[in-house]
Amino acid sequence: MLFSLRELVQWLGFATFELFLHLLALLVFTMLVALRADMLTPALSWWLVFVPLFAADGLSTYFTAIVSIRLYQENEKRLAVLRLLWVLTVLSLKLVCEVLLCQKLAEQEQARDLWYGLILSPLFILLQLLMIRACRVN
Repeated sequence: MLFSLRELVQWLGFATFELFLHLLALLVFTMLVALRADMLTPALSWWLVFVPLFAADGLSTYFTAIVSIRLYQENEKRLAVLRLLWVLTVLSLKLVCEVLLCQKLAEQEQARDLWYGLILSPLFILLQLLMIRACRVN
C-alpha cells in the first residue's frame, strides 16, 4: 500500500516542495555514490558526495523558518512552533546520521571506534518519533 501525497505530507510534516527537494538530493547523492564506488572520479571525497544531502537539509531548514514566521504572523502561533520543532528535530537527527556516516566512510582508520550502530541510532530515534506521530488521532 502506497501513501498518497497528502498523507505523506501530513505524516512527515514536510511540505510538498521539501519532499521534492529531498528526493532530488537523494537522486544526485545516489549518482555520486555510484561514481565514487566505481572509482571513475578518484578526486571525489566522501564529503563532496554528501553535499547534496547537506544542501537539501539547509534549504529545508530555511524554508521551514520562512513558513513558521508566516504562520506566526497570521496568529497561528501554536501551529508555527509545533511545525518548527518537528521539522528541526527530524532534520537534526537526519543530519547527525549523515555526518557520522560520512566521517566513518572518509576516515576509516581514524574512525575505527565509530561503529555503525552508533551511526544509525539517530535514525532509530527518528523512526520511533514517526511511529508516535502516525498513531496520533486527528
